Amino acid sequence: MTLTAQARPVAVNSDAQIRIDLAAAYRLIHRLGLDDSIYTHISARLPGPEHRFLINPYGLRFEEVTASNLVTVDPDGQVIDDPIGLGINPAGFTIHSAVHAARPDAICVLHTHTVAGVAVSSQQDGVLPLNQWSMQFTDAIAYHDYEGIALDLDERQRLVADLRDKYVMVLRNHGMLTCGRSVAEAFKLMHNLERSCRAQLAIQAAGAPVARLSNAVAVKTAGQYASFYDSIEIKGKPDSEWAAFKRMLERTDPDFMN
Repeated sequence: MTLTAQARPVAVNSDAQIRIDLAAAYRLIHRLGLDDSIYTHISARLPGPEHRFLINPYGLRFEEVTASNLVTVDPDGQVIDDPIGLGINPAGFTIHSAVHAARPDAICVLHTHTVAGVAVSSQQDGVLPLNQWSMQFTDAIAYHDYEGIALDLDERQRLVADLRDKYVMVLRNHGMLTCGRSVAEAFKLMHNLERSCRAQLAIQAAGAPVARLSNAVAVKTAGQYASFYDSIEIKGKPDSEWAAFKRMLERTDPDFMN
């Protein structure tokens, strides 16, 4: 069993809750050093038949994003509501709109350009199953070749075709992308993916012999992680890790909820 497209969550969050969770994800990505100036994005689908999405205002750093200043857009990236008038980055939403349109289960799409993520995305073999963090992604990672800055709308078809039903994608020579059935899931996947990349680079830099694990153990570990994610997203088990991250922000960055 690997983490691929599954049923939608048992409960649909309100607009307000999704706004708060998305703002929290932006702040956490900044807190963990995974942001890239005003670039990269996290988007979230709002409930309802209108197919509305939230994304960051173009020009704000991630630590400036709040629940109330997120921009609402339609599937084509046309602005519906822009509280502070900054608009959005069209290149950024090209990737996000493609995933949201093709994957109704992808409530949240998160993209990063970290040093570790870009380094591993530039390696021919990509993410390697070297430890517990990275083994969770066994048979669960899609790869998409670099085509230049994402301004070509035709690329969306190829990106979606490469992603298929996966929740994690390596954008070769570019960075990392995760999808989630909730904002929390997309964030946790990226958190673990980033740590996998950092650990891989550290292992490679050390130059010592690597203790290789069997494919059977890697597949087993991936299934254990997938079952845990499903217990939250499908069965409704409380997400203690996400709650703990948000409590941290409530202590240090309480304005994210504004």
